[in-house]
Order: sequence, then C-alpha cells, then structure tokens
Amino acid sequence: MGTSEGVERSPAGAGGCRKIIHIDMDAFYASVEQRDNPELRGKPVAVGGSRERGVVAAASYEARAFGVHSAMPSITAKRKCPDLIFVKPRFDAYKAISLQIREIFAAYTPVIEPLSLDEAYLDVTENLRGIPFATQIAEEIRTRIRAEIELTASAGVSYNKFLAKLASDHRKPDGLFVITPKMGPSFVETLPVRKFHGIGPATARKMARLGIETGLDLKGQTEGFLQHHFGKAGSYYYWAARGIDERPVRADRTRKSVGAENTFPADLLTYETARDALREIAGQVWTYCEGSGIRGRTVTLKVKFANFQVITRCRTGQLQVRTRDELEELGNALLEPLFPVAKGIRLLGISLSSLAAEEAERELEFSLPI
Repeated sequence: MGTSEGVERSPAGAGGCRKIIHIDMDAFYASVEQRDNPELRGKPVAVGGSRERGVVAAASYEARAFGVHSAMPSITAKRKCPDLIFVKPRFDAYKAISLQIREIFAAYTPVIEPLSLDEAYLDVTENLRGIPFATQIAEEIRTRIRAEIELTASAGVSYNKFLAKLASDHRKPDGLFVITPKMGPSFVETLPVRKFHGIGPATARKMARLGIETGLDLKGQTEGFLQHHFGKAGSYYYWAARGIDERPVRADRTRKSVGAENTFPADLLTYETARDALREIAGQVWTYCEGSGIRGRTVTLKVKFANFQVITRCRTGQLQVRTRDELEELGNALLEPLFPVAKGIRLLGISLSSLAAEEAERELEFSLPI
C-alpha cells in the first residue's frame, strides 16, 4: 500500500489537501449471487441473460480470468468460457444491499457521491468520527462491509477524485491503495491512458493514433492541442495528466444522461448490420439503467458516417422507457429512416436522458413515432 502521510497530514481549506476515498465493490452483482448461493462460489458466474441476445451485466473474477466482462454479448462470453454459469439478475436485491453499504458510508461522512449501486466517492476531509487519517476510514469501511454484508470492496485514497479512482483500481480485488500528493504526478505518468477514468476504448485508440500511449505522453501535449482533438474533454485530460482534478465530491450529484457508443473497425452499410450493432450498444445502456434504478424519457441516436459527419435523432415520450426491448425499438425507429445510406456508418451511439427514478406505476404505453 502506498504511504499515506501526505494525504493524511495536509490541512483542509485554502491551499490545503482534500481527503477523498473511492469505494468500489468487487464484482458486485456476481459476488452477491455467490454469497447467496454457496454452490456458485469459486465458479465462473455471469449475471445476465444466457439467450442469444443476452448481455453480461457482471462477471465473477473466476469468469474474468477467461476474458468475460460486463457488456459482453452472452454468446461471446459462453464461447470464451464454456463452463460459464448464467444467473438471472436480481436488481431489487442489489439495490437493497447498496443501501446497506450507503448506510456504512453515512456513518463517516454526509458528503457521498454515488456513481452506481456499487461505487461512490466520499469526501472525508471533515468527517463525522473526527478521524484524522483517511486511510483508517477506508479500512474501517472495508472491514465493516466484509463483516456486516459478507462482501469485499476495494478502496482508493487520494487528494482528488481522479486519483482516488485510479487508486481503487490499482489493488483490486479486496485492496486498498493510497496516492499521496508527492506520488500523484509520477504515478499518472507511468499509466497507459486506457486506464484513465474518462478515456474509453475509442478515445484511447484516437490517442494512440496521435502518439499518446501513456500519462507521460499525454502530459507532453499542450492544452490547446488536446482541446482541438478532444473538445471540452481536452482540458480535463491536460490537468489529469498532471495529477490535478478540482472537481468536488457532490452529494447532490444527478446524472443528466446515460449512453454508450461504439466505433466499428469496418463501416456498416446495411440496416440489418446497423440494427444488430445498436442492439449490443442498447444492452450496455440498459445494464446501467437496471443497476441504478434510473429510467429516461428521451432516446437519442448518434450516427457518425465514414466522412465524419455526425447526426443525432431523438424522441421524447410522455413516460419512461421501461424495458430493454422498448429502448431497442425506439433506437431502431430512429435508425431505420436513415437507410439506405450514401456513406457507411463509422460509429453508432444511443443514450437516455430526462432521467429520473423508475416510476412505480405506468398506465400508458410509450408511443413509437408513426
């Protein structure tokens, strides 16, 4: 574990050092299933649908050893791991356990920013227990989760959100790692950019084409260069490469949208191939919606053509999208009128916005455009 002196002893306030913890449950959905069913322990488990159109919502560490991961089509997962055991998701159970974990967090600080059911940021600069050491708080939380809930969590401790999340990933599973102000910049320099939170596979590939493979490569770019190639995110990358992230932990954080997209190695030319690709992307979005209990009313389709022209199409209903099939239907309804296409499709994305908690009752159907 990294030394904690710099994070622990710097004062809070102007010119001081914040104490941020990122807690990430280890293979949360799959671990809950293994906890509740002893026959699954030590075996490769995937939470999700086993049907041809199914998508893996979570994979146990035994399954991950075979290359199985969340958002992977179930048929691909089964091919990678023939002995894979599929378990139907129990989102009500996961939500209830998440609330138990949140209660443990709340015993230490009210400044909690949940990212999903299984991870959250905590600002413990000033905490309810008066504990001066953030590492001690992180270890107490992990110990309580293990004892009270019988699950394991990994924790990262640092002076900002970006580094705290990197730290929690560093010793997974069941690990604790600290990145101090002295360590921060050099730690970032050694990492591949694909490890950075906020840099997905498509962005990592684009950076690779620009000769940016590591944090040190990223640090060598000007802010203007990064803004030119990556828009507003360029400034975030510029400062993150220096170990700097001024974003506060926001207890009132509300997500405005949830979406996913994919850039294809070969352009899509037919509606059928585009529809099949969109189905997988919609599955990734719906996995998040199921896990968070969030639903949305506005569906937006994003299309980038081979000539890099980008268009969006959206539709807002009176009521929330309630199933994955409905999300797919709406996405397809926006996609189909674009065909036949003059140029191949390079990228597809789908997102949900106008987000809110899942509605308890629903009397009317979400109407498709005629």
